[in-house]
Amino acid sequence: MKIATLRSAVYLLVLFHQGILCSSLALPSSSVDMKPKKFINSADNAVDEFISGLLLQYPNHLRKLANHHVILHSSFATQNKDAHPNRARVSLLSGGGSGHEPSHAGFVGENMLSGAILGGIFASPSVSSILAAIRASTLPSSEGGKGCLLIVKNYTGDRLNFGIACELANAEGRLVKMVVVADDCAIERKKGITGARGVAGTVFVHKAAGGAAGKGMDLDQVTSIAETVSKGVGSLGCALNTVTIPGADKVNDRLSKADDAGEPMMEIGLGIHGEAGKKQCPLMSCDDIAKEMLSIIQTYGREVDSKIVPLYNPSDELIVLVNNLGGTSNFEMSLLTRSLVTQLEAAGCKATRVLVGSFMTSFDMQGASVSILPCTGDITKDVLGLFDASTDAPGWLAADVWNDGESRPSASEIDEVIVEKGAGAAEQLPPVLVKDYSTVAQKVLAQCAKALSDAEPTLTEYDTIVGDGDCGITMQRGAKEVLSRLESKALRVDNPVNTFADLADAVSASMGGSSGILLELMFRKMSTSLQSVSGDGITPKDMAVAFRNGCEAVSFYGGAQEGSRTMLDAMFPASAAMLAGDGADIPASASAAQKGADATAAMTTAEAGRSNYLSEEVLMGTPDPGAVAVALVLGTLAKAFA
Repeated sequence: MKIATLRSAVYLLVLFHQGILCSSLALPSSSVDMKPKKFINSADNAVDEFISGLLLQYPNHLRKLANHHVILHSSFATQNKDAHPNRARVSLLSGGGSGHEPSHAGFVGENMLSGAILGGIFASPSVSSILAAIRASTLPSSEGGKGCLLIVKNYTGDRLNFGIACELANAEGRLVKMVVVADDCAIERKKGITGARGVAGTVFVHKAAGGAAGKGMDLDQVTSIAETVSKGVGSLGCALNTVTIPGADKVNDRLSKADDAGEPMMEIGLGIHGEAGKKQCPLMSCDDIAKEMLSIIQTYGREVDSKIVPLYNPSDELIVLVNNLGGTSNFEMSLLTRSLVTQLEAAGCKATRVLVGSFMTSFDMQGASVSILPCTGDITKDVLGLFDASTDAPGWLAADVWNDGESRPSASEIDEVIVEKGAGAAEQLPPVLVKDYSTVAQKVLAQCAKALSDAEPTLTEYDTIVGDGDCGITMQRGAKEVLSRLESKALRVDNPVNTFADLADAVSASMGGSSGILLELMFRKMSTSLQSVSGDGITPKDMAVAFRNGCEAVSFYGGAQEGSRTMLDAMFPASAAMLAGDGADIPASASAAQKGADATAAMTTAEAGRSNYLSEEVLMGTPDPGAVAVALVLGTLAKAFA
């Protein structure tokens, strides 16, 4: 290390030690190489362990080919050549480097792939493994084999290795053909001989060719379907952050730097291995990203009769695949899907099949791609039928097909059921058998609300010690709202069912916080309990039962119990005393509530609310303010009946 560098390092350490520099100091992201975090044991055997995990998930569906990183459908496990699947249908194989899951092993299934060949991480599979997969899935023509189609993404290593295996298999008398998919619209058509990369549009080829094979078409027909779809689909990717592969020494931060104006960067057109894309640009909105991607795809177009034409035209029916490149949330995927599909349909197209999810990923790349297949020309209804054929391939997410009508059924909302306040005939409410209920309720509610409002300083003092200091103000807001509604006749006192429902509304509109929600729950439960009483009508005992039910609702929804150092420590004892007196002994209920509230001062732990965060020393000696409020209301109630 140079002396100047050493001195600088020591100087920085001294500054940190003295507190002159702090952790909030903005250092360039490249100043420290962060080690990647992955769920991995070792990159050296990660593919083997991935295959093991896959087989654990699909014990009946998949089999591994001995000595190779090859996954086959379980139907190929038969030892009976007469029952070999290739006697009945063309076999389909695909593959490539690992890290793009569920491609390709996830698409092994009925009406899709017969098998998948897995290379190393982002590395082409070997010729020997590809050839082994062909031999396992494809009988020689002399033994009744229907042949095999290799579906290959356009990367040099894949083309060469699959190509050699194809020729070797043909030399053995196995009829094998190969289709190369090059659907990436990011690469200029005239840029070299390599051509466009094969990306997520390859999955469309798997599906259509798989459907054709499943219907019993011969190898030439299946190949023709695959080529038609391959030539018709266009894809483009974008990313906010690129991929870091397992085993890398540091996080790939190629897109983590800002531009000269400090704006975060993104990339349009990067490949599924993190290859540099068409361009980097400042981060755009979802709508603008969609607009940019669709413009590039449309301009890139497709070849028809040796001419390049737009990929799609107004009035075209489209299949749209919005593919998660690995590290994008489902929420964001839905936002991007909305932007893409609404813009396509604003241009006059009709997206009848919209597939969204992880189809061809790039480990943890925070990005997405879109693949568009116009259902025009050679993409006939018969081809669509192949695309829609059912499959048990675990990685395939079937489209919810929209065919009929000017708009999707999902665009039509289900009407909300509006219930007006006071709905329900008065005769449906149980009669009130409590003497002078309306007069007493009006008087008692006013007295209790005033007492609770006046107690704000005391409740605030307690809550400042054992809570967040807002209990007094919160209770006062609720009390004042009750008084206001009593004065305006908005709080009904004709029947307890209505009274407690209106109290719940008043609390909901004014209090806020968890205490407001819990009291609202209590009052609503009391109202519904009284609404369903049996017998001649609502009695004092029914009121006591309703109070108990309200307390239990607070406990159930809030999670606290008696002894948790909450308002329930006053509520539950009060409800027990009220029930014991059949609802008539209000003084006993008030006394029980007061004892319960006082007891909270000796509780050294709290199991709910803000008090849960406090130490024994802070809690000791101060009662729970919610319990005190309950005791205060019941005490006022008792005085009113004295």
